[in-house]
Amino acid sequence: MLRIYNTLTKEVEEFEPSEPGLVKAYFCGPTPYDHLHLGHARAFVSFDFVRRYLLLKGFNVLYVQNITDIDDKIIRRAGELGVDWRDVAGMYTDEYLSLLRELRIEVDLHPRVTEHIEDIVRFVEALVEKGHAYVAPSGSVYFDITTYGDYGRLSGRVGAEEWRQEEEFLAEKRNPFDFALWKAAKPGEPYWPSPWGPGRPGWHIECSVMSSKYLGDTIDIHGGGQDLIFPHHENERAQSESYFGKSPWVRYWVHVGPLTVAGEKMSKSLGNIIRLTDAVKTWSPEVLRLWIFSSHYRRPLDYKEEALEQARTTLRKILSTHEMLLRVFKERPVEHRLDERRLRVWVSLSQTWREFVEALDSDINTPRALAALHRLLGIANAEVLTSDSSSLAFKALATLELMDRVLGVLPPREEVVRASDQVEELVKLIVEVRARLRARRMYEESDWIRAELGKLGIRLADTKEGTLWFVEKRTGSSEK
Repeated sequence: MLRIYNTLTKEVEEFEPSEPGLVKAYFCGPTPYDHLHLGHARAFVSFDFVRRYLLLKGFNVLYVQNITDIDDKIIRRAGELGVDWRDVAGMYTDEYLSLLRELRIEVDLHPRVTEHIEDIVRFVEALVEKGHAYVAPSGSVYFDITTYGDYGRLSGRVGAEEWRQEEEFLAEKRNPFDFALWKAAKPGEPYWPSPWGPGRPGWHIECSVMSSKYLGDTIDIHGGGQDLIFPHHENERAQSESYFGKSPWVRYWVHVGPLTVAGEKMSKSLGNIIRLTDAVKTWSPEVLRLWIFSSHYRRPLDYKEEALEQARTTLRKILSTHEMLLRVFKERPVEHRLDERRLRVWVSLSQTWREFVEALDSDINTPRALAALHRLLGIANAEVLTSDSSSLAFKALATLELMDRVLGVLPPREEVVRASDQVEELVKLIVEVRARLRARRMYEESDWIRAELGKLGIRLADTKEGTLWFVEKRTGSSEK
């Protein structure tokens, strides 16, 4: 049984969706006003591991991630660049979607705020009618938090000192902590018509509206960065449970820890922003995924090049082991029995899978799952590849590919086979020449061939049954 930490209850709970077999998941997406940074990748990839594991466990997952394509930040950015706000939102949305594809993250729906204005207006109207919201003289509409008795339980924060106030709105609020559902239009800013006059949505209302439109009035998992717990998710919860008249609106709140650089949160003010496009180019999407997998999703992840280098080394080992297992499985005859030693290896491979599953069932503990993967690689290289057993190769290969359904770093099997076939005949010839040199005890020349092939990314492994070879995959530039 999967157990996951719920931010609302502050406990690790058994996961059970509202509908058997179906998980309705929502994760807060970007506000496309600037380039994505590595902290965004940490959040999006971490939740992707959750989504992938749910799929592996047999759930159907409907995954929605919004795009906030109208916001104060977008308007300000457009002014700085001297372009239309739609151009800003469009440019950075395209970058975001492209990076998701590179990072192998799949999202079922990407609703945008500007495409759901009428839905938002109707939602706000209902809150006003129910007495949970009021219209200010300016035409802005605010949620009245005194009408919702459970405010603050998600974050534990309700004090005035913890609320970032906007002075221009304070005078028309009934309570200092009330938040805007609809903002009256300002001169020169984009707006849409509403019963209260021209304006645009507030920040928090969009997620309540778009999540419920596609997932219904109960969401199984709502995720985001820990920095969104207050005020964004606290306010989402208040307005949604008031609208639907039910609690909980979200069964499990899941929040991802921050990315830090030298122990400090990544931010523009500190000048430590690492642009995601640069990180992908330097390290490769697969290295980034493996690095993120090495840290538990709720803990801060500190950016260290040493850790990324380690992830790169691990990725090379994963890719080379995968390719060699494919080769053994393809080239060795099918076995119909296992001797005692090979049976023990089979059991050890099965144990690595149990360890992997047990780790992820325990609040998606990816570091423990990674340890199980390392153990699998060790057994595959020390016991399976040296045995030339097609049955053990198949078992190790199947286990590795199952683990990768969560990790997401292996290329498609057919791609590996195709790339291998393209150079197979030539490499076989070179390997045969080397074998003849070794038979004549011309070890200096045979070692030179091994070294030169290594420079080309072709690795040789001498076994008692002959020499195996594999093409080492490129995993990003090593230049810093």
